[in-house]
Amino acid sequence: MIEKIKVIGIGDEGRQSLLPIYEKWIYESEVLVGGQRQLSFFPDYPGEKKVIKGRLSDLVTFLKEETKKVVVLASGDPLFYGVGSYMAKKLDVEIYPYLSSIQLAFSRINERWQDAYVTSVHGRSMNGLAQRINGREKIALLTDEKNHPAAIARYLRSFGMTEYRVFVAENLGSETERCAFYELEELETKEFSSLNVVILQKKAEGKTWSMGIDDEEFHQRKPEKGLLTKKEIRVLSLMALNLSETSTVWDIGTCTGSVAIEACLIAKEGQVFAIEKNEHDLENCRLNQLKFRTDFTAVQGKAPDHLDSFSDPDAIFIGGTAGSMDDIIATCCSRLKKGGRIVLNAVTIENLMQAVEQFKNNGFETNITLAQISRSKPILNLTRFDALNPIYIITAKHKEGES
Repeated sequence: MIEKIKVIGIGDEGRQSLLPIYEKWIYESEVLVGGQRQLSFFPDYPGEKKVIKGRLSDLVTFLKEETKKVVVLASGDPLFYGVGSYMAKKLDVEIYPYLSSIQLAFSRINERWQDAYVTSVHGRSMNGLAQRINGREKIALLTDEKNHPAAIARYLRSFGMTEYRVFVAENLGSETERCAFYELEELETKEFSSLNVVILQKKAEGKTWSMGIDDEEFHQRKPEKGLLTKKEIRVLSLMALNLSETSTVWDIGTCTGSVAIEACLIAKEGQVFAIEKNEHDLENCRLNQLKFRTDFTAVQGKAPDHLDSFSDPDAIFIGGTAGSMDDIIATCCSRLKKGGRIVLNAVTIENLMQAVEQFKNNGFETNITLAQISRSKPILNLTRFDALNPIYIITAKHKEGES
């Protein structure tokens, strides 16, 4: 019977971080697998060494075919943004964790971390980080050589998130460990070891937003009006989209970005993609992204062009079609994930009829809400109601039993 593969977490201090039994298992093994740094802690290892590089799927293929006794070394806790989770799904393994870098970093500032928001920008884009962390009291970030503390500081300052001070912990557990607090401004020109953890602590209240942002808060065309999806219609449309925290959302004809921005406030852990054909409107959209601390992908173009570069959506909002309604609806219907929704806002009866017909042609069923909104308006020392344009809110879904 082949023994289970042992996956052992190890700290930057090398062998000193291991229990005696773990070290015994390592030297009893015939193949030692790990990163170059982890393997360097065992120069006298008598067996075969294999460096982890490339795709993890290649490593799993190697391990499935290996008949010798294997130990895999991983940094810190293998189940904390490490190889452990992936290997456990593919192989018969036993996992023995060491302290994670996050645990060690919080211990250096004597701060509890069960209520911290933990995320990683290691090997991934910082896109979307702003809405994920905004308003949180304490945040822990795993970094890499590209998304280093200075880059994080520049990113936060671009969104005006200066209410945070930063703790950087380098080379935790090693002889070259260095830990210190910094202000964001200090970090932009400093260099750090590639092995570091960043903790953000909120030192003052910052601006947060909830659903139903007032129209006048948005940068928008002036003196022209009416190009913004009005607050009441925006809220009804977002509710119809049925978003979750992890939704992937498209906003077609985003204009000022109001719907995309509010979608980001709901789908904090998801992705939001927006397209707008007018350069001036897109510039306002980008200004609004910074103001409302929402970081989503916004491109200039006329849909359905460029939609092939967006991830498949769980929800799509169509606020404008610029005469390409049939092509846009066809593309959206073909890309929407099963169980998703498309919400289209129409102002005219002709556009309503065209949209419903096209959804039907693409195998979708529709539900229509006619929203007739009036707002109070002062007149002398009295109050009257001022009507907004009626809007047809069309919600389209796959017909039951179809995808």
